[in-house]
Amino acid sequence: MTGERVVRRLAAILAADAVGYSRLMGRDENGTLARLKLHRAARLEPALARHGGRLVKLTGDGALVEFASAVDALAAAIEFQQAMAEANRDQPEDEAIAFRVGLHLGDLIVEGSDLYGDGVNIAARLEAQAQPGGIVVSRNVHEAVAGRLAATFVDLGSLALKNIDRPVQAFAVEWQPADWQVPAAPPEAIAPRRAATPVLALPDKPSIAVLPFQNMSGDPEQEYFADGMVEDIITALSRFKSLFVIARNSSFTYKGRAVDIKQVGRELGVRYVLEGSVRKAASRVRITGQLIDCETGSHLWADRFDGSLEDIFELQDQMTINVVGAIAPRLDQAEIERAKRKPVESLDAYDSFLRGRAQVDGRTKEAVDGARGLFYRAIELAPDFATPYGLVGLCFIARKTQGWPRDEEAEQKEARRLASRVQAIGQDDALALSWSGFSLIWIANEYETGSAFIERALRLNPNLAVAWQLQGYASLYRGEPEATVGHIGRALRLNPLDPESWRSEGIMANALLFQGRYEEALKWVARALTHNPNWTMAIRAVAIANALAGNIYEARAAMVRMRELQPALRISHLKGFMPYRRTEDLEKVIEGLRLAGLPN
Repeated sequence: MTGERVVRRLAAILAADAVGYSRLMGRDENGTLARLKLHRAARLEPALARHGGRLVKLTGDGALVEFASAVDALAAAIEFQQAMAEANRDQPEDEAIAFRVGLHLGDLIVEGSDLYGDGVNIAARLEAQAQPGGIVVSRNVHEAVAGRLAATFVDLGSLALKNIDRPVQAFAVEWQPADWQVPAAPPEAIAPRRAATPVLALPDKPSIAVLPFQNMSGDPEQEYFADGMVEDIITALSRFKSLFVIARNSSFTYKGRAVDIKQVGRELGVRYVLEGSVRKAASRVRITGQLIDCETGSHLWADRFDGSLEDIFELQDQMTINVVGAIAPRLDQAEIERAKRKPVESLDAYDSFLRGRAQVDGRTKEAVDGARGLFYRAIELAPDFATPYGLVGLCFIARKTQGWPRDEEAEQKEARRLASRVQAIGQDDALALSWSGFSLIWIANEYETGSAFIERALRLNPNLAVAWQLQGYASLYRGEPEATVGHIGRALRLNPLDPESWRSEGIMANALLFQGRYEEALKWVARALTHNPNWTMAIRAVAIANALAGNIYEARAAMVRMRELQPALRISHLKGFMPYRRTEDLEKVIEGLRLAGLPN
């Protein structure tokens, strides 16, 4: 077994009652499968999230879950079984789906994202010993949790388990329902964003989210390929001004999870969801997709596309046309033809681009520099592929923002060269235009040209959340904080579950700061730092807002942290470092940082 390593962790198996499930499947296959998915999404996954469980894989009517501690595992198991008991309370006995749970603590073999070994086998065999709705644990678990949870244990003796060499002492778990009331929503401390997410009103035009496609290739290394496929479909759909399309980062918060489509529609504020799979083997690829109405759960469209890898973009185009036709059949055919534009004909270049995208958001210098190398590789292989030119600019932006060592003059010159290439070959590439435009502003202080790039990107693709975000940056540096608030609000609406919302939150905080709304700014910047505690722009905003609000102690505490991350920064460097066009804005920044303790 390649790449294996042995660790000591808890393996937990959760499986549906085989007799009841099989009987129900024979009676109503589609309805039973839908109910099983709903139980996983509404009851199992919230319990795992509250207690740090990692869903390793689904196994037909069951699941394999890994935890860091036995206490967390048993707490999650009891909460799940209690939730199932409440869900089944009003169900006829012959209609209810019941689960059995087995827990064991032991050594596991970890290969990639999967688990093997006796630890997994024992948990599975213990599950078979549980009553429907019950939990059976090994002695190891019992010893680890005894006296630490509101539960009692019934000794089942030493059990001879199938394919396990030695007897295993087991215990059945009992609990009082009053001690295990299931929360209505995830606690704020566990899932602050999900718990706080409001139900969003539907836009006034057709709205869609494209969920991550399942990688069916059996090769974890090909995960980036499936992710890139979904991103390209999102991009193609986003070019239609008649559609409201949720951004990639929000859609991808559902990756690896069993989902309730109606809940997805409520959380993202969309009427339709596209889901599917990609199977890549040798030189062949199969793409499947289905379009679902979130309100009714009905399938509006489903299809499958097979072909060779050299036809991958044509297959993607076919899916895009069919999806759009199902949602908005009156769309102008010219818009559909524009969505069919292929980003690049060279699959090698596209491969490099996808790999760069997979790591460009890394928060280390090594990750960003690695992504930059992959983008340059894509450019070398396909010189007329515009998007990588823009994303090299993103790498330069990250390097300057974080204060990493850099050749300022050389990077300014290169940012201008890359932008000129985008201007020549990428006038229809909204992503390339957005990042090239902002790199001109942030790296080269070219406000008019950079802003024009971003404005063209928004005309091409008004659903591109990152373009609105960068428009917010541009407005901020041009001295238009009121406009920034509106632009960032639009970015957050298009990408309501963005795991990188800290960028938008930090920009919003700075816009409020320049309006003198210091308390509001501090609330926004606190949210940004929760998601990315080392983002220097946000830490500077904390120092400035507190200093100008008279909270000198808090301002100086923030300055200590900022100087740990950017030890070379001085007051004298700020004019060259921060591209604020209005003198009064730069003076406000300087005043706040000086009060916070930044040396001259």
